[in-house]
Amino acid sequence: MIRALALCLTATSASAEVVFEDRSDVLPAHSYAGGWEHFVGGGVAVFDCNANGLPDIFAAGGENPAILLRNDGNFTFTNISLPEMTGVTGAYPIDIDADGAMDLFVLRVGPNIVLRGDGACGFTDATADWDVPAGDAWTTAFTAWWDDDVRPVMAIGNYVDRDDPDGPFEACDTNQILTPAEDGYVSTDLTPGYCPLSMLAAQDARGRLTLRLSNDRHYYVRGGHEQMWDIAEGRFLGDADGWQNVSLWGMGIASRDLTGNGRDDVMLTSMGDQLLQLAQDDGTYANAPYGIGTYAQRPHTGDDGRPSTGWHAEFADVDNDGRADLFIAKGNVDQMPGLAMADPNNLLMQQPDGTFAEAGLTAGIATTARSRGAALADFDGDGLLDLIVVNRRAPLEIYRNATESTGNWLAVALEQSGGNRNAIGAVVTVTTEYATQSQQNTIGGGHAGGKALPLHFGLGAAEDAAITVTWPDGAQSRDMAPANAPLILRHPRDR
Repeated sequence: MIRALALCLTATSASAEVVFEDRSDVLPAHSYAGGWEHFVGGGVAVFDCNANGLPDIFAAGGENPAILLRNDGNFTFTNISLPEMTGVTGAYPIDIDADGAMDLFVLRVGPNIVLRGDGACGFTDATADWDVPAGDAWTTAFTAWWDDDVRPVMAIGNYVDRDDPDGPFEACDTNQILTPAEDGYVSTDLTPGYCPLSMLAAQDARGRLTLRLSNDRHYYVRGGHEQMWDIAEGRFLGDADGWQNVSLWGMGIASRDLTGNGRDDVMLTSMGDQLLQLAQDDGTYANAPYGIGTYAQRPHTGDDGRPSTGWHAEFADVDNDGRADLFIAKGNVDQMPGLAMADPNNLLMQQPDGTFAEAGLTAGIATTARSRGAALADFDGDGLLDLIVVNRRAPLEIYRNATESTGNWLAVALEQSGGNRNAIGAVVTVTTEYATQSQQNTIGGGHAGGKALPLHFGLGAAEDAAITVTWPDGAQSRDMAPANAPLILRHPRDR
Protein backbone atom coordinates (compact mmCIF):
# COMPACT_ATOMS: atom_id res chain seq x y z
CA MET A 1 0.00 0.00 0.00
CA ILE A 2 1.24 3.49 -0.80
CA ARG A 3 2.00 5.32 2.41
CA ALA A 4 0.65 8.86 2.27
CA LEU A 5 3.18 11.40 3.43
CA ALA A 6 2.68 12.74 6.92
CA LEU A 7 3.40 16.20 5.62
CA CYS A 8 0.59 15.92 3.06
CA LEU A 9 -2.31 14.94 5.26
CA THR A 10 -3.49 18.53 5.53
CA ALA A 11 -3.99 20.74 2.50
CA THR A 12 -1.43 23.53 2.56
CA SER A 13 -2.10 25.62 -0.53
CA ALA A 14 -3.90 25.57 -3.82
CA SER A 15 -2.20 23.34 -6.36
CA ALA A 16 -0.23 25.37 -8.92
CA GLU A 17 0.38 24.27 -12.50
CA VAL A 18 4.14 24.18 -12.76
CA VAL A 19 5.64 26.20 -15.62
CA PHE A 20 9.29 26.66 -16.59
CA GLU A 21 10.65 29.16 -19.12
CA ASP A 22 13.53 28.05 -21.33
CA ARG A 23 16.28 30.62 -20.75
CA SER A 24 19.09 28.60 -22.34
CA ASP A 25 19.89 31.48 -24.68
CA VAL A 26 21.62 33.26 -21.79
CA LEU A 27 24.29 30.55 -21.59
CA PRO A 28 27.44 30.19 -23.71
CA ALA A 29 27.66 27.31 -26.14
CA HIS A 30 28.65 24.24 -24.13
CA SER A 31 28.03 20.50 -24.29
CA TYR A 32 29.37 17.32 -22.73
CA ALA A 33 31.05 15.35 -25.50
CA GLY A 34 33.59 12.66 -26.25
CA GLY A 35 34.05 8.97 -26.98
CA TRP A 36 33.01 5.97 -24.93
CA GLU A 37 34.77 7.27 -21.80
CA HIS A 38 32.22 10.08 -21.82
CA PHE A 39 29.11 8.00 -22.44
CA VAL A 40 28.70 8.34 -18.66
CA GLY A 41 29.30 11.41 -16.52
CA GLY A 42 28.40 14.92 -17.55
CA GLY A 43 27.76 16.34 -14.10
CA VAL A 44 27.20 19.87 -12.89
CA ALA A 45 28.25 21.46 -9.59
CA VAL A 46 26.08 24.31 -8.30
CA PHE A 47 27.34 26.52 -5.47
CA ASP A 48 27.97 30.15 -4.54
CA CYS A 49 31.57 30.91 -5.48
CA ASN A 50 31.59 34.62 -4.50
CA ALA A 51 29.17 34.85 -1.54
CA ASN A 52 26.63 37.03 -3.36
CA GLY A 53 23.77 34.70 -2.47
CA LEU A 54 23.29 33.44 -6.03
CA PRO A 55 24.18 29.93 -7.25
CA ASP A 56 27.02 29.63 -9.77
CA ILE A 57 27.58 26.75 -12.21
CA PHE A 58 30.53 24.47 -12.98
CA ALA A 59 29.71 22.13 -15.87
CA ALA A 60 31.73 19.13 -17.05
CA GLY A 61 32.67 19.05 -20.72
CA GLY A 62 34.19 15.63 -21.34
CA GLU A 63 36.56 16.16 -24.27
CA ASN A 64 35.45 19.81 -24.27
CA PRO A 65 36.85 22.10 -21.56
CA ALA A 66 34.81 22.37 -18.36
CA ILE A 67 33.28 25.80 -17.75
CA LEU A 68 32.49 28.01 -14.75
CA LEU A 69 29.54 30.39 -15.06
CA ARG A 70 29.27 33.20 -12.50
CA ASN A 71 25.70 34.20 -11.68
CA ASP A 72 25.38 37.97 -11.94
CA GLY A 73 21.65 38.07 -11.19
CA ASN A 74 18.49 38.35 -13.30
CA PHE A 75 19.50 35.23 -15.24
CA THR A 76 22.74 36.69 -16.52
CA PHE A 77 25.90 34.60 -16.35
CA THR A 78 29.57 35.37 -17.05
CA ASN A 79 31.92 32.69 -18.33
CA ILE A 80 34.84 32.85 -15.87
CA SER A 81 38.28 31.89 -17.09
CA LEU A 82 39.62 28.62 -15.67
CA PRO A 83 42.79 26.67 -16.34
CA GLU A 84 41.74 24.47 -19.26
CA MET A 85 40.51 21.12 -17.98
CA THR A 86 39.43 18.38 -20.36
CA GLY A 87 38.49 14.82 -19.54
CA VAL A 88 36.18 16.13 -16.80
CA THR A 89 33.24 13.84 -15.98
CA GLY A 90 31.83 15.86 -13.11
CA ALA A 91 32.51 17.82 -9.93
CA TYR A 92 31.30 18.30 -6.36
CA PRO A 93 31.58 21.50 -4.26
CA ILE A 94 33.15 21.04 -0.83
CA ASP A 95 34.92 23.40 1.58
CA ILE A 96 37.97 21.24 2.24
CA ASP A 97 40.04 23.83 4.11
CA ALA A 98 37.12 25.39 6.03
CA ASP A 99 37.96 28.93 4.94
CA GLY A 100 34.38 29.77 3.96
CA ALA A 101 35.07 29.59 0.22
CA MET A 102 33.82 26.54 -1.67
CA ASP A 103 36.41 24.32 -3.31
CA LEU A 104 35.76 21.79 -6.09
CA PHE A 105 36.67 18.12 -6.34
CA VAL A 106 36.84 17.59 -10.10
CA LEU A 107 36.29 14.06 -11.43
CA ARG A 108 38.19 13.12 -14.56
CA VAL A 109 39.17 10.39 -16.96
CA GLY A 110 42.74 10.57 -15.73
CA PRO A 111 44.12 12.32 -12.64
CA ASN A 112 41.45 14.07 -10.59
CA ILE A 113 41.91 17.73 -9.67
CA VAL A 114 41.13 19.59 -6.45
CA LEU A 115 40.48 23.29 -7.05
CA ARG A 116 40.81 25.71 -4.13
CA GLY A 117 38.30 28.56 -4.22
CA ASP A 118 39.28 32.08 -3.23
CA GLY A 119 35.77 33.33 -2.45
CA ALA A 120 35.67 35.51 -5.57
CA CYS A 121 35.09 32.75 -8.19
CA GLY A 122 38.83 32.30 -8.66
CA PHE A 123 40.30 28.80 -8.44
CA THR A 124 43.79 27.33 -8.25
CA ASP A 125 44.93 23.72 -8.45
CA ALA A 126 45.54 22.59 -4.85
CA THR A 127 45.84 18.85 -5.53
CA ALA A 128 49.56 18.72 -4.77
CA ASP A 129 49.50 21.38 -2.05
CA TRP A 130 46.92 19.42 -0.09
CA ASP A 131 48.55 16.10 -1.02
CA VAL A 132 45.31 14.61 -2.36
CA PRO A 133 45.98 11.38 -4.31
CA ALA A 134 44.87 12.20 -7.85
CA GLY A 135 45.03 8.68 -9.26
CA ASP A 136 44.83 7.99 -12.98
CA ALA A 137 41.50 6.19 -13.19
CA TRP A 138 38.14 6.82 -14.85
CA THR A 139 36.40 8.55 -11.93
CA THR A 140 32.61 8.79 -12.05
CA ALA A 141 31.42 9.14 -8.43
CA PHE A 142 32.24 11.09 -5.26
CA THR A 143 30.98 11.69 -1.76
CA ALA A 144 32.45 13.03 1.49
CA TRP A 145 31.86 13.10 5.23
CA TRP A 146 33.67 14.16 8.42
CA ASP A 147 34.89 11.56 10.93
CA ASP A 148 36.24 14.39 13.09
CA ASP A 149 36.01 18.17 12.97
CA VAL A 150 39.18 18.81 10.99
CA ARG A 151 39.18 17.60 7.38
CA PRO A 152 36.78 15.51 5.29
CA VAL A 153 37.02 11.86 4.39
CA MET A 154 36.38 11.52 0.66
CA ALA A 155 35.23 8.47 -1.30
CA ILE A 156 36.14 8.12 -4.98
CA GLY A 157 34.20 5.84 -7.33
CA ASN A 158 36.03 4.55 -10.40
CA TYR A 159 34.38 3.01 -13.45
CA VAL A 160 36.04 0.55 -15.88
CA ASP A 161 39.76 -0.16 -15.55
CA ARG A 162 41.04 1.18 -18.87
CA ASP A 163 44.29 -0.82 -18.53
CA ASP A 164 42.57 -4.20 -18.17
CA PRO A 165 43.25 -6.11 -21.41
CA ASP A 166 40.14 -8.24 -20.85
CA GLY A 167 37.85 -5.21 -20.44
CA PRO A 168 35.50 -3.53 -20.56
CA PHE A 169 33.24 -6.34 -19.29
CA GLU A 170 33.99 -7.66 -15.79
CA ALA A 171 36.69 -5.00 -15.56
CA CYS A 172 35.32 -2.61 -12.95
CA ASP A 173 38.11 -0.64 -11.29
CA THR A 174 38.86 -0.32 -7.58
CA ASN A 175 37.26 2.47 -5.53
CA GLN A 176 39.17 4.53 -2.96
CA ILE A 177 38.64 6.06 0.46
CA LEU A 178 40.81 9.15 0.97
CA THR A 179 41.48 9.62 4.69
CA PRO A 180 43.17 12.67 6.24
CA ALA A 181 46.74 12.07 7.40
CA GLU A 182 49.32 14.31 9.05
CA ASP A 183 50.60 15.80 5.80
CA GLY A 184 47.71 15.20 3.41
CA TYR A 185 45.60 12.20 2.49
CA VAL A 186 46.07 8.45 2.42
CA SER A 187 44.26 6.34 -0.19
CA THR A 188 42.78 2.97 0.81
CA ASP A 189 41.15 0.59 -1.65
CA LEU A 190 37.46 -0.19 -1.25
CA THR A 191 36.72 -3.52 -2.91
CA PRO A 192 34.98 -5.13 -4.64
CA GLY A 193 34.12 -2.38 -7.11
CA TYR A 194 31.16 -2.72 -9.47
CA CYS A 195 31.49 0.46 -11.55
CA PRO A 196 29.74 3.12 -9.43
CA LEU A 197 28.08 6.04 -11.19
CA SER A 198 26.95 7.61 -7.91
CA MET A 199 27.93 7.47 -4.24
CA LEU A 200 26.30 8.99 -1.17
CA ALA A 201 27.36 9.08 2.46
CA ALA A 202 24.25 9.65 4.57
CA GLN A 203 22.23 8.23 7.43
CA ASP A 204 20.60 5.06 6.17
CA ALA A 205 17.31 3.49 7.25
CA ARG A 206 19.03 2.26 10.43
CA GLY A 207 20.04 5.82 11.33
CA ARG A 208 23.73 5.02 10.79
CA LEU A 209 26.18 6.88 8.54
CA THR A 210 26.55 4.60 5.55
CA LEU A 211 28.21 4.84 2.15
CA ARG A 212 25.78 3.84 -0.62
CA LEU A 213 27.23 2.92 -4.02
CA SER A 214 24.98 2.80 -7.07
CA ASN A 215 26.70 0.46 -9.51
CA ASP A 216 26.40 -0.14 -13.23
CA ARG A 217 25.81 -3.87 -12.66
CA HIS A 218 29.46 -4.87 -13.04
CA TYR A 219 29.41 -3.26 -16.46
CA TYR A 220 26.50 -5.24 -17.88
CA VAL A 221 27.42 -8.70 -16.61
CA ARG A 222 26.18 -10.68 -13.65
CA GLY A 223 27.86 -10.55 -10.29
CA GLY A 224 27.58 -6.88 -9.42
CA HIS A 225 24.95 -5.13 -7.34
CA GLU A 226 24.19 -2.02 -5.33
CA GLN A 227 26.34 -1.75 -2.19
CA MET A 228 26.03 -0.30 1.32
CA TRP A 229 29.21 0.15 3.40
CA ASP A 230 28.89 0.87 7.11
CA ILE A 231 31.37 3.69 7.68
CA ALA A 232 31.97 3.22 11.40
CA GLU A 233 32.43 -0.55 11.12
CA GLY A 234 34.21 -0.45 7.76
CA ARG A 235 32.25 -3.29 6.19
CA PHE A 236 29.63 -3.95 3.54
CA LEU A 237 26.13 -4.77 4.74
CA GLY A 238 24.73 -8.22 4.05
CA ASP A 239 21.81 -10.53 4.79
CA ALA A 240 22.34 -10.33 8.56
CA ASP A 241 21.78 -6.58 8.37
CA GLY A 242 18.58 -6.93 6.38
CA TRP A 243 20.38 -5.73 3.24
CA GLN A 244 19.07 -7.39 0.10
CA ASN A 245 21.29 -7.11 -2.96
CA VAL A 246 19.72 -5.21 -5.86
CA SER A 247 21.23 -5.51 -9.33
CA LEU A 248 20.47 -2.75 -11.79
CA TRP A 249 22.28 -0.42 -14.17
CA GLY A 250 22.69 2.14 -11.41
CA MET A 251 23.23 5.71 -12.63
CA GLY A 252 22.20 8.14 -9.89
CA ILE A 253 21.01 8.48 -6.30
CA ALA A 254 18.45 10.84 -4.77
CA SER A 255 17.63 10.74 -1.06
CA ARG A 256 14.84 12.34 0.98
CA ASP A 257 12.36 11.44 3.71
CA LEU A 258 9.12 11.12 1.75
CA THR A 259 7.00 9.31 4.30
CA GLY A 260 7.54 11.38 7.43
CA ASN A 261 9.13 8.56 9.45
CA GLY A 262 12.45 10.40 9.86
CA ARG A 263 14.33 8.03 7.53
CA ASP A 264 15.43 8.95 4.03
CA ASP A 265 13.90 7.07 1.12
CA VAL A 266 16.17 6.51 -1.88
CA MET A 267 15.65 6.81 -5.63
CA LEU A 268 18.01 4.82 -7.86
CA THR A 269 18.00 5.67 -11.56
CA SER A 270 18.66 2.97 -14.13
CA MET A 271 17.85 1.66 -17.58
CA GLY A 272 14.16 0.79 -17.58
CA ASP A 273 12.71 1.02 -14.09
CA GLN A 274 13.72 3.89 -11.83
CA LEU A 275 13.69 2.19 -8.42
CA LEU A 276 12.37 3.97 -5.32
CA GLN A 277 13.27 2.22 -2.07
CA LEU A 278 11.21 3.19 0.96
CA ALA A 279 12.97 3.17 4.33
CA GLN A 280 11.14 0.94 6.80
CA ASP A 281 10.81 1.41 10.55
CA ASP A 282 12.91 -1.73 11.14
CA GLY A 283 15.93 -0.20 9.36
CA THR A 284 15.51 -2.04 6.05
CA TYR A 285 14.30 -0.92 2.60
CA ALA A 286 11.31 -2.04 0.55
CA ASN A 287 10.69 -1.35 -3.12
CA ALA A 288 7.90 1.16 -3.61
CA PRO A 289 4.68 -0.19 -5.18
CA TYR A 290 4.37 0.32 -8.90
CA GLY A 291 1.33 2.55 -8.43
CA ILE A 292 3.37 5.25 -6.71
CA GLY A 293 4.22 6.60 -10.17
CA THR A 294 8.01 6.93 -9.89
CA TYR A 295 9.18 3.97 -11.98
CA ALA A 296 9.15 6.13 -15.15
CA GLN A 297 10.40 3.22 -17.22
CA ARG A 298 9.39 4.51 -20.66
CA PRO A 299 9.15 7.93 -22.35
CA HIS A 300 6.09 9.84 -21.16
CA THR A 301 5.61 11.62 -24.47
CA GLY A 302 6.28 10.89 -28.15
CA ASP A 303 6.10 7.56 -29.96
CA ASP A 304 9.33 5.92 -28.78
CA GLY A 305 8.13 3.05 -26.60
CA ARG A 306 11.50 1.56 -25.77
CA PRO A 307 12.78 1.65 -22.15
CA SER A 308 14.17 4.90 -20.76
CA THR A 309 17.64 5.54 -19.37
CA GLY A 310 17.70 7.57 -16.16
CA TRP A 311 20.73 9.54 -14.97
CA HIS A 312 20.59 12.40 -12.44
CA ALA A 313 17.69 12.30 -9.97
CA GLU A 314 16.78 14.95 -7.42
CA PHE A 315 13.98 15.44 -4.90
CA ALA A 316 12.91 19.08 -4.49
CA ASP A 317 9.72 21.06 -3.96
CA VAL A 318 9.30 22.99 -7.22
CA ASP A 319 5.89 24.52 -6.37
CA ASN A 320 6.53 25.05 -2.63
CA ASP A 321 3.42 23.13 -1.60
CA GLY A 322 5.28 21.25 1.16
CA ARG A 323 5.68 18.05 -0.87
CA ALA A 324 8.99 16.97 -2.41
CA ASP A 325 8.77 16.44 -6.16
CA LEU A 326 11.19 14.42 -8.32
CA PHE A 327 13.21 15.40 -11.39
CA ILE A 328 14.92 12.69 -13.47
CA ALA A 329 17.33 13.46 -16.32
CA LYS A 330 16.94 10.97 -19.16
CA GLY A 331 18.89 10.13 -22.30
CA ASN A 332 20.28 7.26 -24.33
CA VAL A 333 23.86 6.26 -23.47
CA ASP A 334 24.65 7.18 -27.06
CA GLN A 335 23.14 4.96 -29.78
CA MET A 336 21.94 1.90 -27.86
CA PRO A 337 19.20 0.51 -30.12
CA GLY A 338 17.24 -1.33 -27.42
CA LEU A 339 16.58 1.87 -25.48
CA ALA A 340 14.61 5.01 -26.24
CA MET A 341 16.37 7.63 -28.32
CA ALA A 342 13.75 10.35 -27.82
CA ASP A 343 13.77 10.10 -24.02
CA PRO A 344 12.24 13.17 -22.34
CA ASN A 345 13.24 14.27 -18.85
CA ASN A 346 10.72 13.64 -16.07
CA LEU A 347 9.18 16.09 -13.61
CA LEU A 348 7.15 13.98 -11.22
CA MET A 349 4.93 16.10 -8.99
CA GLN A 350 4.01 14.62 -5.63
CA GLN A 351 0.29 14.47 -4.95
CA PRO A 352 -1.47 14.78 -1.55
CA ASP A 353 -1.80 10.98 -1.33
CA GLY A 354 1.95 10.41 -1.78
CA THR A 355 1.79 9.30 -5.42
CA PHE A 356 3.59 11.14 -8.23
CA ALA A 357 2.16 12.51 -11.47
CA GLU A 358 4.13 13.40 -14.60
CA ALA A 359 4.28 17.11 -15.45
CA GLY A 360 7.43 17.35 -17.55
CA LEU A 361 5.69 18.11 -20.83
CA THR A 362 3.24 20.71 -19.52
CA ALA A 363 5.97 22.29 -17.40
CA GLY A 364 8.12 22.77 -20.49
CA ILE A 365 11.22 20.80 -19.45
CA ALA A 366 10.68 17.52 -21.36
CA THR A 367 13.74 17.92 -23.56
CA THR A 368 14.73 14.85 -25.56
CA ALA A 369 18.46 15.57 -25.65
CA ARG A 370 20.78 13.01 -24.06
CA SER A 371 20.61 14.57 -20.59
CA ARG A 372 23.09 13.62 -17.88
CA GLY A 373 23.73 15.85 -14.85
CA ALA A 374 21.29 18.44 -13.52
CA ALA A 375 20.41 20.56 -10.51
CA LEU A 376 17.38 22.36 -9.12
CA ALA A 377 18.47 25.68 -7.63
CA ASP A 378 17.05 29.17 -7.12
CA PHE A 379 19.18 31.04 -9.65
CA ASP A 380 17.28 34.35 -9.43
CA GLY A 381 16.52 34.46 -5.70
CA ASP A 382 12.72 34.50 -5.99
CA GLY A 383 12.15 31.45 -3.78
CA LEU A 384 11.34 29.11 -6.68
CA LEU A 385 13.73 26.37 -7.79
CA ASP A 386 14.98 26.70 -11.36
CA LEU A 387 16.67 23.95 -13.40
CA ILE A 388 20.07 23.47 -15.08
CA VAL A 389 20.67 20.41 -17.29
CA VAL A 390 23.90 19.13 -18.89
CA ASN A 391 23.43 17.23 -22.16
CA ARG A 392 25.69 14.87 -24.05
CA ARG A 393 26.44 16.19 -27.54
CA ALA A 394 23.76 18.86 -27.12
CA PRO A 395 23.75 22.36 -25.60
CA LEU A 396 23.59 23.12 -21.89
CA GLU A 397 20.05 24.09 -20.81
CA ILE A 398 18.68 26.34 -18.08
CA TYR A 399 15.02 26.91 -17.18
CA ARG A 400 13.46 29.59 -14.99
CA ASN A 401 10.65 28.48 -12.71
CA ALA A 402 7.76 30.79 -13.65
CA THR A 403 5.04 28.96 -11.72
CA GLU A 404 2.33 31.23 -10.33
CA SER A 405 0.33 30.87 -7.10
CA THR A 406 2.98 28.80 -5.35
CA GLY A 407 3.34 28.24 -1.62
CA ASN A 408 5.75 29.88 0.79
CA TRP A 409 9.32 28.69 1.29
CA LEU A 410 12.36 28.66 3.53
CA ALA A 411 16.06 28.27 2.68
CA VAL A 412 18.27 27.07 5.55
CA ALA A 413 22.06 27.38 5.50
CA LEU A 414 24.20 25.92 8.30
CA GLU A 415 27.49 27.19 9.71
CA GLN A 416 29.73 26.07 12.54
CA SER A 417 33.29 26.57 13.72
CA GLY A 418 35.92 23.93 13.03
CA GLY A 419 36.83 21.97 9.95
CA ASN A 420 33.30 20.88 9.05
CA ARG A 421 32.25 24.48 8.48
CA ASN A 422 29.00 23.70 6.62
CA ALA A 423 27.88 21.04 9.12
CA ILE A 424 27.81 18.15 6.66
CA GLY A 425 25.92 15.32 8.34
CA ALA A 426 23.42 17.56 10.09
CA VAL A 427 19.68 16.93 9.83
CA VAL A 428 17.32 19.90 9.45
CA THR A 429 13.68 19.40 10.49
CA VAL A 430 11.09 22.04 9.60
CA THR A 431 7.69 22.05 11.30
CA THR A 432 4.68 24.19 10.46
CA GLU A 433 1.06 24.10 11.59
CA TYR A 434 0.46 21.75 8.67
CA ALA A 435 3.36 19.30 8.55
CA THR A 436 6.90 18.26 9.47
CA GLN A 437 9.62 17.54 6.92
CA SER A 438 13.36 16.94 7.14
CA GLN A 439 16.49 16.93 5.01
CA GLN A 440 20.02 15.67 5.56
CA ASN A 441 22.90 17.98 4.73
CA THR A 442 25.16 15.84 2.54
CA ILE A 443 27.79 15.87 -0.20
CA GLY A 444 27.34 13.30 -2.96
CA GLY A 445 24.54 11.53 -4.79
CA GLY A 446 23.09 12.75 -8.06
CA HIS A 447 24.98 11.77 -11.20
CA ALA A 448 28.57 13.08 -11.32
CA GLY A 449 27.64 16.38 -9.69
CA GLY A 450 25.92 18.00 -6.74
CA LYS A 451 25.03 21.20 -4.89
CA ALA A 452 26.36 23.15 -1.93
CA LEU A 453 23.45 25.49 -1.26
CA PRO A 454 20.98 26.25 1.54
CA LEU A 455 18.42 23.49 2.04
CA HIS A 456 15.16 24.52 0.38
CA PHE A 457 11.78 23.72 1.98
CA GLY A 458 8.36 24.44 0.54
CA LEU A 459 5.96 25.55 3.30
CA GLY A 460 2.62 25.72 1.51
CA ALA A 461 0.34 28.28 3.20
CA ALA A 462 2.42 28.41 6.39
CA GLU A 463 3.81 31.87 7.19
CA ASP A 464 6.46 30.72 9.62
CA ALA A 465 8.20 27.54 10.71
CA ALA A 466 10.02 25.95 13.63
CA ILE A 467 13.45 24.66 12.64
CA THR A 468 15.26 21.97 14.59
CA VAL A 469 18.84 21.18 13.63
CA THR A 470 20.56 18.05 14.84
CA TRP A 471 24.19 19.01 14.34
CA PRO A 472 26.92 16.50 13.41
CA ASP A 473 28.12 16.29 17.02
CA GLY A 474 24.61 15.48 18.25
CA ALA A 475 23.83 18.94 19.64
CA GLN A 476 20.41 20.36 18.83
CA SER A 477 19.20 23.88 18.19
CA ARG A 478 15.64 25.18 17.85
CA ASP A 479 14.62 28.37 16.09
CA MET A 480 11.53 30.06 14.65
CA ALA A 481 11.69 31.86 11.32
CA PRO A 482 9.28 33.69 9.02
CA ALA A 483 8.57 32.29 5.58
CA ASN A 484 10.04 33.54 2.30
CA ALA A 485 13.53 34.42 3.48
CA PRO A 486 16.97 32.81 3.49
CA LEU A 487 18.15 31.78 6.94
CA ILE A 488 21.63 31.13 8.35
CA LEU A 489 21.73 29.00 11.49
CA ARG A 490 24.88 28.60 13.56
CA HIS A 491 25.86 25.85 15.93
CA PRO A 492 24.84 26.61 19.54
CA ARG A 493 28.50 26.84 20.59
CA ASP A 494 29.04 29.65 18.06
CA ARG A 495 26.07 31.84 19.01
